[in-house]
Parts: sequence; C-alpha cells; structure tokens
Amino acid sequence: MSSLKIFFFDIETIPTDQSVLDHNLLAAQMRLDEPEIIKKLSLSAATARILCLAYAIEPEIDSSVEILHGTEPEILSRFWQLAADCHLFVGHNILDFDLRFIYQRSIINRIRPSREIPLARFRNNPVYDTMHEWSKWGREHVSLDLLARALGIPSPKESLDGSKVYPYFCAGKLPDICDYCKRDVETVRQVYRRLTFADSDQPMIPPVDVPE
Repeated sequence: MSSLKIFFFDIETIPTDQSVLDHNLLAAQMRLDEPEIIKKLSLSAATARILCLAYAIEPEIDSSVEILHGTEPEILSRFWQLAADCHLFVGHNILDFDLRFIYQRSIINRIRPSREIPLARFRNNPVYDTMHEWSKWGREHVSLDLLARALGIPSPKESLDGSKVYPYFCAGKLPDICDYCKRDVETVRQVYRRLTFADSDQPMIPPVDVPE
C-alpha cells in the first residue's frame, strides 16, 4: 500500500448574514440582480463563510467521501486536524479558491493552521490542482463540469451547481448541498486518476532515443 496520504476535498460557501444585509442596499443602489450579488459575495472570504467541506482520504481503509458541517470554526478546526499528516491535497481550482479561502477564514476565526500548505504555482506537490494540471498552467480555466464530461466521467452538476447553493441554503436544503459537495469530491478523485493515469493498465511509453 502506498505511503502517500492524499486528501481530496471541496468546499461550499455562502455569504455571511452581515454581508447580505450590507449588500441588499448596494444591490438596490447599483440595480444589480440578486443572484449576481450573491455570487460575488460567496467568492470572497471577506464576505462569505464555509458552509460545508467534503473530503476523502486515501489510502485509508474506508476512503469514502465524508462531510464536515456545523459552525465554521468547527469545520476549520477539523480540517486542520485532518490535514496535519496528509502529503498531497487534491481538488479543482483549490489554489485560487478553496485553500486560499480556508486560510483566510481561519485567520478571521482565529483558528491556527496545523501546518503550512504552500500555494506555490507551476508545481503539483503538495497541491495538485486538477484545473491547472489539465491546462498545464495555461489560460484555460476549465470547469469541473466540463472537464468531467470531456473525460467521460459523470458530472456532479446535473441537479445542482454553485449558483444554487445559497438559495438551497435559504430553503433549508442543507442535506442536498452536502450531497452535492460530496459528489464534487468523488468527481475530483476520478479526474485525478485520469490525469495521473492511475486507473490505466497500459504500460508507460518508453522515451525515444534522440541521435546525437
């Protein structure tokens, strides 16, 4: 069994109560539609919080996808406990969003990280970002939905996507959001295996000798 401990994860975020109150007036003043305001609020750690975090750890015996929900400090504390001894962190757009968001919300909540996870770019260890690995650090910021479909993997976005998380939360549909977050993680895990050829039984193509 491999000694490499891999942490697959994804977060769902929603605006904080105060940011919604503050920006209701802004939306009226700027005549922006509510969905666009909510989307913008949800993407900034200054105006949003973590609602839930789904994860799977390999090569643990039970590597099923689990969910963390509750208060944000509880979610963050548990994340840093789990992350303490993991070697590789895998997710889609986690360099530009998820990990950065987690660090920033940890600061806001005064939750000390258990370790440093470098957010250096142009590398795939200890952070393997499937979005950047697919584009090889080009300008193509492909969505998880599109990448999964291209690879023949069932998309996690068929019944719910990020734009619907806050309306679902307001409607009391937290279980649906948690299930959606867990599907994202399972999809990321399958994408990672495809990108690294971990699920392939084909032998590696030997290098070609170039005459001097």
